[in-house]
Amino acid sequence: MDVITLSRLQFAIVTVYHFFFVPVTLGLSIFVAILSTLYLKNGNSTYKYLAKMFGKLFLINFAMGVVTGIVQEFQFGMNWAEYSRFMGDVFGAPLAMEALMAFYLESVFIGVWIFSEGRVSEKWRCFFIWLVAFGSNLSAFWILTANAFMQHPVGYMIKDGRAEMKSFLDLVTNPYLWGQFGHVWTAGVCTAGMVAMGICAYKLLVKENVEIYKKGLQIAAVYATAGVLLVSLTGHLHTRYVGFSQPMKLAAMEALWDSKNPAPFALYASIDASQEKNNYELEIPDALSMLMYNKPSGEIKGIKQLQQEYSLKYGNDNYIPNVNILFWSFRLMLASGGIMALAALGTLYLWKRKRLSEYSNLWLKFLVCTSILPFVANTTGWILAENGRQPWIVYGLQKVSDSVSQNLTTTDTWITVVGFTLLYAILIVVALGLAAKALKKDVTDERSGL
Repeated sequence: MDVITLSRLQFAIVTVYHFFFVPVTLGLSIFVAILSTLYLKNGNSTYKYLAKMFGKLFLINFAMGVVTGIVQEFQFGMNWAEYSRFMGDVFGAPLAMEALMAFYLESVFIGVWIFSEGRVSEKWRCFFIWLVAFGSNLSAFWILTANAFMQHPVGYMIKDGRAEMKSFLDLVTNPYLWGQFGHVWTAGVCTAGMVAMGICAYKLLVKENVEIYKKGLQIAAVYATAGVLLVSLTGHLHTRYVGFSQPMKLAAMEALWDSKNPAPFALYASIDASQEKNNYELEIPDALSMLMYNKPSGEIKGIKQLQQEYSLKYGNDNYIPNVNILFWSFRLMLASGGIMALAALGTLYLWKRKRLSEYSNLWLKFLVCTSILPFVANTTGWILAENGRQPWIVYGLQKVSDSVSQNLTTTDTWITVVGFTLLYAILIVVALGLAAKALKKDVTDERSGL
């Protein structure tokens, strides 16, 4: 593999690993804040117990997210120096805002929240954890502001071969940003809800603090259901916008080689990318047009036609992303979402039917297993977002082939690819070990305080 491919692989490894932790941080911070608010409202010690337990998991997850995020920032200089030169004026502003407005707020009040227990009133501690939750999600907003520019550039001008910011207001009102942020934020709620459901289900399986974790499962089911429904809605709305702003991404997600009106939605396709055709398709007629236009008609441009348009507009090159990766990533994301919806809504149904005491071990084991699905959905979602705009690193402005550092060698890049992979394999074991230890430790023990 050449330097460009290896650099992409390296960044993909770091990004996927980092994004294991980000949605958990976003959603779990709010979940802990909600539990703290419930305790403040009615004084039920169950809520305090759950807030302390999930608070520990939040802290472990936050620390891992910070470590992996720092590595990402270094890569912009080490592997993507040409990108940094081209994009630095635009990219630097939201990153600076993220550090000054969000990360400092989040990290300072995490410390205040941890060490203020027993020193200030519960009202103040509840306020502190809500500030942490606000800071965590504000941090995501600023990071996505930078990423949204890469997907849909706005508020810029090209000067001396560089992109320079022309309007900060255009940057933060980018319609791509708001669709993306809504989807990522609700994915965080969904992820935290599903993880909390899986943890509570495991505790019920081993008969530990049954009444506490039964209540925890109820709250987590409500939270997860809200997350699943909202992430589905925001995903649909964002996909519609992507379909019009990045039509090649939509066409590749659907393996739609030729324009169609109306266009079907493919449930399955045997894709032959080399011949630019599908050998076999299982389709829902008119469904894609319905999703995009809210009516059973409307043209969706095909990959071949878009390739011709882009070649005329941007110059002769291959503008077709990896169709197999996009097609199956999208369907794996949708399948994961469907199973999560079944798990969350099924748990709510059992609760409403007053059958919580009759949970079967099979259902509880199912909930434990489904806690992995949001990570599958989050990963495939980012694969769609980043691979779908290839060969661009900044859509329509700079290609990946023009953005890699010029002084890199394949040896240099191989060393870091292998090194990061091994290091992160060790870190994930450490993180899981710390999480398991936190789950086993009784938070009512004073020595296990936050």
